[in-house]
Amino acid sequence: MPEYGYFLACEEFGPAELVEQARQAEQAGFQALWISDHYHPWNDAQGQSPFVWSVIGALSQAVSLPIETAVTCPTVRMHPAVVAQAAATSAVMTDGRFRLGVGTGEALNEHILGDQWPPAHTRLEMLEEAIQVMRRLFTGEEVNHRGAHYTVENARLYTVPDEPVPIDVSGFGPQATALAARVGDGYITMGPDEDLTTQFRKGGGGSGLVSGGTKVCYGPDREEAVRTVHKLWSNQLLPGEMAQILPTPRHFEQLEPLVTESMVSESTVCGPDVDEHVSELSAFADAGFDRVYVSQIGPDQRGFFDFYRTKVLPQLSGG
Repeated sequence: MPEYGYFLACEEFGPAELVEQARQAEQAGFQALWISDHYHPWNDAQGQSPFVWSVIGALSQAVSLPIETAVTCPTVRMHPAVVAQAAATSAVMTDGRFRLGVGTGEALNEHILGDQWPPAHTRLEMLEEAIQVMRRLFTGEEVNHRGAHYTVENARLYTVPDEPVPIDVSGFGPQATALAARVGDGYITMGPDEDLTTQFRKGGGGSGLVSGGTKVCYGPDREEAVRTVHKLWSNQLLPGEMAQILPTPRHFEQLEPLVTESMVSESTVCGPDVDEHVSELSAFADAGFDRVYVSQIGPDQRGFFDFYRTKVLPQLSGG
């Protein structure tokens, strides 16, 4: 039976709200936390994007749950040597309850310093080299590295956890999943895709932690919940590679007419039907996931946590 966690959305909430949501998640019975790592929200309606490492510091003092970034891109906006220091400190502050989720990122967040946004195959190469650099730094030994994409000179992390920070690799297709199986301590994806989890395990991932996430919108009025998702998160229904290559929230907003409320209604769990929420999360368990994270879209966070504490989590745990 998987563990169930809460997915904190930095794109939609400010630091104090995220910390309060984490407290409510722990009180409601959630067992772990994911937190997104963005420079921009996907659109202006979401309206936030705090620096994730500051928020993690606050979370480490507010809750006792495991915490993981979902996900950090340690390749363009931030050098892997800097990400390694942030991750190591986070692990120390959480007494080893921190995992570093990494992925190849999106232009939305990573192009801000004027660097070229590389094609997908190059981004995978960069991610693999970045993971190598970070793993060496997690040892606490001095690192010198000259690779195809990164240079590190005389770098040593003095504040490191007792055990190296686990690195979980995100993947939504066969190539990224193969990389996760080869170099990751675990695997992250969105959606209960059993084929990808099988590829990870058989491709070298073995018993590594497999985590997945989904977004819902609980509320007493299903139609109102659909409208809330359509306003705030229609970007998640855009097809193809647009999520990876569009550079600004404005560009995502220009494509919002492609996503209808009907599409949201068919693809996203909205409203107060307990069985729909249970079914959405159970699908991950059926596909072999070890942890399943759910995020509530919109302002009714307290209603969501009460609903999951009393109605949804007890069914998922067999209680």
